[in-house]
Amino acid sequence: MFVLIGICVVAGAVVGGYLMEHGNMSVLWQPAEFVIILGAAAGALVISSPKSVLKGIASSLSKVFSSDAATKEDYMELLILLNQVFWKTRKEGLLALEADVDNPMSSEIFKNYPKIISNPQTLGFICDNLRIMISASMPAHELESLLDTDIEALNHSKIVPAQSVAKMADGLPGLGIVACVLGVVLTMQFIAEPPEVLGQHIGAALVGTFLGVLACYGFVGPIGTNLEHKAKEKEIYFNVIKSALVSFQGGVAPQITIETARRTIPADERPTFAEVEEAIKKSKTKG
Repeated sequence: MFVLIGICVVAGAVVGGYLMEHGNMSVLWQPAEFVIILGAAAGALVISSPKSVLKGIASSLSKVFSSDAATKEDYMELLILLNQVFWKTRKEGLLALEADVDNPMSSEIFKNYPKIISNPQTLGFICDNLRIMISASMPAHELESLLDTDIEALNHSKIVPAQSVAKMADGLPGLGIVACVLGVVLTMQFIAEPPEVLGQHIGAALVGTFLGVLACYGFVGPIGTNLEHKAKEKEIYFNVIKSALVSFQGGVAPQITIETARRTIPADERPTFAEVEEAIKKSKTKG
């Protein structure tokens, strides 16, 4: 939603300012310039990116207009799930989680949290690391190192597409100059024409530079930054899970473990201590 608003503001400000100075919109409509700049940018992206990165870019761009950031309710659901997992472990032992981890879709614990089950990456992260805790007697600091490696790998798959889009944006002003130079070359064919004809062709050529710079700083560059923010938000979500698992593996009581995880949540989305306590009580009542 906000991305669309931003695009409209950028386009409205640029076009509106141009029209305020009595600019002719038909001069800005240069399809050939669009083909040169955008086509060359897309080709350069294909040259510089392996297949996996191109798939990541396509997947990321399809979500740029939607918000998949974790909300306060998402974090609350995560904390309640982890609390239930930790209390079951405390009462019955880690081996009691084996069936839940191996088949979370039919688990009595996980089936109560549809948002988490519907996200394969989150579900896999939780179950894979719980499986490690079950199968190996790993010290907390070693588990933390393993989780950091896992989060880094997951974040890499998100941040590389964002960086690739940002690099493509950096090249757009140069491609705009290429389009402008080609326009000047074509203008040389009309060197014997009157000044008004030459002016029209030179103006059309300069549109290439304008489009390249505008696309870089007004659209593609900000989209790359947006994708980087989305990758960071996902990393924060996984860090909440990490803090809870490491704390519990270190022998900390479930109540303190959940509080540790709660403190890891960004302040804007962090539920209060009382809200978490109330939600946990309600989940126990339902159970």
